[in-house]
Amino acid sequence: MTYTQVLEKLKYYCAYQERSHKDVNDKLWDFQLSENERLNIISELINENYLNEERFAIAFSEGKFRIKKWGRIKIKQKLKEKKVSDYCIKKGLEAIEEDEYLLTLKTLIEIKYSLTKESNPYKKKLKVVNYCYQKGYETDLIWDIINLRTN
Repeated sequence: MTYTQVLEKLKYYCAYQERSHKDVNDKLWDFQLSENERLNIISELINENYLNEERFAIAFSEGKFRIKKWGRIKIKQKLKEKKVSDYCIKKGLEAIEEDEYLLTLKTLIEIKYSLTKESNPYKKKLKVVNYCYQKGYETDLIWDIINLRTN
């Protein structure tokens, strides 16, 4: 493929959904371009606003929170895996509203409590805490909500 064809393909790739710089760079390796050509394409995509790391971080954070009900810890970890800058990670996490975050965690806890078939209350609590922790929620928030629930 020519440089122009690859650039057009990547414009479509970025326009379809928000992409991280790492996603685009990984995709560029499929086209076997030189390092200079890859950098030029990434630069062009940024200049034409097809590629924007902050916009990606916000869209990723909001999407994973609303759709998969992930907590901040897991979202941050996944953004770091995509080599997103700390500044953009912070912006992405700030896009999640605190009230909605706490309400989602409360809802997850209630659902998990009702679905957990454990007679021992201590073991049941631990299963719920572990579930929420695996979803990426902060341990202190989980315990605060569980303790409010049982008091």
